[in-house]
Amino acid sequence: MKKSEKALQLLLALEDIYPSAHCALLYQNPWQLLVATILSAQCTDKRVNIVTATLFKLLPGPEQLAAASQEQVEEIIRSTGFFRNKAKNLISCADQVLVRHQGEVPADLDALVALSGVGRKTANVVLGNAYQIPGMVVDTHVKRLARRFGWTKSANPEQIEKELSLLLPETKWTQSSHILIAHGRACCKAPTPYCSTCPVIELCPRRGVDKSH
Repeated sequence: MKKSEKALQLLLALEDIYPSAHCALLYQNPWQLLVATILSAQCTDKRVNIVTATLFKLLPGPEQLAAASQEQVEEIIRSTGFFRNKAKNLISCADQVLVRHQGEVPADLDALVALSGVGRKTANVVLGNAYQIPGMVVDTHVKRLARRFGWTKSANPEQIEKELSLLLPETKWTQSSHILIAHGRACCKAPTPYCSTCPVIELCPRRGVDKSH
């Protein structure tokens, strides 16, 4: 069996186990998802959802956020961590969306990563979930599982994204990240995976021998 066939077999098995896996960030439009994803760096989705409930009530769109003061935004998002840098990026990003894209979040990878505070992971989250444009999101869970599954040997997120995009069908890119994140949180944890209770252990090439971190 080819590597791509084995990878898809494992992914489909996980898909059956986590059929409801989805983006855990709460949002109503592409702008809200962009903001929430920027805030999610080094922060839990649960905390971000608490913060954005207030943020979107006070500053609902890029117009309001671009006009806000650094101090006001910092105070609202303080509990997400790295709040000074995040506030600076959010205000700048809002201004860029207004000036460059007439207030609409672009549905294009290059345009997204050109915005302040937006890397490829954030851009792919927005593309895949807000615009249904396939995007391979590589966060810490995806990186860890991809290495444990033998799908990549790289530690570089951009290289992992490239390799997984070649390995898995494009139609699976967006959902695969949700599935891997779900399995990473539930079972294939860092630093030690729960291999003895893993429902897909027979398909895992590592068989519980983890040397990936």
